[in-house]
Amino acid sequence: MVSTSSAAGAPLLTVTKGNPTPEELAALTAVVLSLQVAAEEAPATPATRAWVRRAQLNLGPKPGPGAWRRGRI
Repeated sequence: MVSTSSAAGAPLLTVTKGNPTPEELAALTAVVLSLQVAAEEAPATPATRAWVRRAQLNLGPKPGPGAWRRGRI
């Protein structure tokens, strides 16, 4: 069993049961760090609900960068 710790100065992973190889620990560390980076880099996109509401009210897209992508056909 491996537990994770987020306290400053504490190890990222602690092996509490078993004898993992260095390769297994490296793989686990890579997965945990990639999940952390993916969570931090989540794109901040406008909610779909806002766009649906604008469409229901027959409001045009706001001018600005990328407005041409939001135009109606």
